[in-house]
Amino acid sequence: MEKKSYFKDKKRVVVKIGSAALHHKETGRLNLGKIEKLVRELCDIRNQGMDVCLVSSGAIAVGRKVIGLSERPDSISTKQACAAVGQARLMMTYQKMFSEYHQTAGQILMTKGTILDNVSRKNAQNTFEELFRLGIIPVVNENDTISTYEMQFGDNDTLSALVASLVGADLLILLSDIDGLFTDDPHKNPRAKLIEEVDMLNEEVISMAKGTTGSDVGTGGMETKLTAAKIATLSGADMIIANGEDVGILHQIFEGEFVGTLFKQHLDEDFYIADFIEKSMV
Repeated sequence: MEKKSYFKDKKRVVVKIGSAALHHKETGRLNLGKIEKLVRELCDIRNQGMDVCLVSSGAIAVGRKVIGLSERPDSISTKQACAAVGQARLMMTYQKMFSEYHQTAGQILMTKGTILDNVSRKNAQNTFEELFRLGIIPVVNENDTISTYEMQFGDNDTLSALVASLVGADLLILLSDIDGLFTDDPHKNPRAKLIEEVDMLNEEVISMAKGTTGSDVGTGGMETKLTAAKIATLSGADMIIANGEDVGILHQIFEGEFVGTLFKQHLDEDFYIADFIEKSMV
């Protein structure tokens, strides 16, 4: 595959960034420099003529700092209170930074029920399409304030794939704290090798997933990323796992010069995301 030309024809891209990537490790507070660079990268992709959607975690982590909690809360009600405070603060930050690059962002909050309910799902699709038509970048998060499935989507890995499926994206990029899918856990096995391209998600690939995370603010492990890959590829979108330590990797992806794992799309016309949720995420 010729990477330099492969990504040039993409028309609609969904980018997901996790909680850990948005915060300073030392303090847990927002990394404004990284967010500013992320916004600049997204605006530049939009300026190239592509539809862009951002799926952003971080509301609970932001809220807990605003409220003054030193550790991640355990109770659902406290998490939801943190999300209520944090989502407003996070979106205010995004709105301000997008406006500096003459770009408008719009907020969409989703729950599991948004996908399961036919009317809600169609309404969400219509909203996305109108935002794209107007040149607006949707910023998506799970609606933790009312959903009791707030950890169900796995740090928004799965949510981002559901969004990619919902909007008919042809590329999903997961910005993670790891370079991609390895043959083993690279934190424990120095001989683990990066898998640069996955043509088909078979049992051998899935067995490489480790349902763990080393982050105090994130919840998604490799297992949720492979679930996302299954949803995205069956829906007709390529998916990339790349390291979001430097969000400049976004323009490297479109230049075809990046380190990461590419999961090639294999569209299944019979794949239906509502059925997938009902069967896999009860």
